[in-house]
Amino acid sequence: MTKPTGREPLRVRRSRRSGGMAQEARKSWHLVLATLVLVVLAIPAALLVAPGIVGPGFFGSSAPAPAPAAPAWQQAPATLSAPQVLAPLQPSAPVPAPSAVAAQVEPVLTADGGGTFTGMVQDALTGQVLFDRGGAEGRVPASNLKLLTAVAALRTLGPEHRFTTQVVQGPAPGQVVLVGGGDVLLGAGQSRPGQAMGHAGLATLAALTVQALQAAGTAGDIKVLVDDSLFTGPALNPNWQSGDVEAGEIAPLYPLALNSARFDPAVTTGPRPQDAAMAAAEAFAAQLRTAGAGAGLTVAAGVDRSPGAAKAGAAALASVASAPVAEQVDLMLQVSDNYLAETMGRMAAVATGRPGSNDGATAAVTAELAAAGVTPDAVKLVDVCGLAMGNQVTARQFTDVVRAMTTGADTRLRAALDGFPVGGLSGTLDTRYGDATTSGGAGLVRAKTGTLNTVLALSGYVVDSDGRLLVFSFIGNGLTPGAAGNKVALDRAATALAGCGCR
Repeated sequence: MTKPTGREPLRVRRSRRSGGMAQEARKSWHLVLATLVLVVLAIPAALLVAPGIVGPGFFGSSAPAPAPAAPAWQQAPATLSAPQVLAPLQPSAPVPAPSAVAAQVEPVLTADGGGTFTGMVQDALTGQVLFDRGGAEGRVPASNLKLLTAVAALRTLGPEHRFTTQVVQGPAPGQVVLVGGGDVLLGAGQSRPGQAMGHAGLATLAALTVQALQAAGTAGDIKVLVDDSLFTGPALNPNWQSGDVEAGEIAPLYPLALNSARFDPAVTTGPRPQDAAMAAAEAFAAQLRTAGAGAGLTVAAGVDRSPGAAKAGAAALASVASAPVAEQVDLMLQVSDNYLAETMGRMAAVATGRPGSNDGATAAVTAELAAAGVTPDAVKLVDVCGLAMGNQVTARQFTDVVRAMTTGADTRLRAALDGFPVGGLSGTLDTRYGDATTSGGAGLVRAKTGTLNTVLALSGYVVDSDGRLLVFSFIGNGLTPGAAGNKVALDRAATALAGCGCR
């Protein structure tokens, strides 16, 4: 069947008497039409070839030669992977002059309506200080603190480590225990190996559990318990403001949760479950009920907490593993996930023999900072996500951390670089670097953001116009809430570094 063309076909009716004349006329017309087509096609081809023979000015054109392409490190990345930016670095590239860097940064790093900015810029390879405005002064860092937590997680757990959520036999017949192992990115459905969020799925865990119960000859009613004893101490940090908890910036901490303690992974604002462990256990029980329906298994209504930690050596029925720590750290930095950061801190504490509590987490992060070669003097931590106003970190310590990640000897820390948001492209910087004063940093500036009511921070790295890798940290405290110019000041300062020849 002929496909419709959207127009009516032309129909021509001929008589016998006019058929011969029409045929001759048609042949002549086809010849003329073919000739015209060849001429039309030949003209642009001749114009394309002729300049190469007679020179660019022969036809009156004086179009300039195209400008040379920007060097690789000054182009917006084709992908959002850090190695693409760091690969072309040359140690022979000139180091900017400190006076020239200060001349670029000082005028733009100004507070809008109140407060002050401190800052530091260093050459990544040598550590030479190129700009220093109060760089040794302790400041409230907001979510820039997650950079320190990333260091602790990568050093103590390792980039490839995975958290295991398992189901074991309960203390009484007909019971199974869901044991939290630190994965707070569980999904309710099937495991999704290509994702950090939902990498391990409760539907997959339930199906594996049913298979194990069938193999053991178990039938009848099953009661689900949950063991969340891995974390200790208060689930809510008293240093967090109640308004932040109510707004969903954070929630009580447990060693297992769905969607980083969100009701819906696609909705990252608003209220959170206040008992993430129980919410995950109830979701598991529902999946177990579905999976066991055709296997002679029923699941009792309701979920109880295990009376204590699951017995050492309890028979494991099934387990699922999280995404690697490196992928979780990248997600934590990209979207500035407070719940995930606090979990990483507690898991770092457990890995170093400390309690899985807030105190254990802050102690582990401080200790690993020192072990990574960053002097922890003046560091004060009351949480590890940066939500509390009681934290104190200096700009110098942040630049030292970013130096350790980009050029330091501990290659485990390189895993955090993919998590740095890219100006104008990804994460918490995706909507920034869009105006005339900051667009020069789009695709080039890679930095962790930090935002509280009166605090803004930006710490990261950029390759300047000469190919020199620079690390920086700018922190504003006491700022006027809602003053848009304060965020722009940070972005202008980073943009100035991206365009810096500065000699």
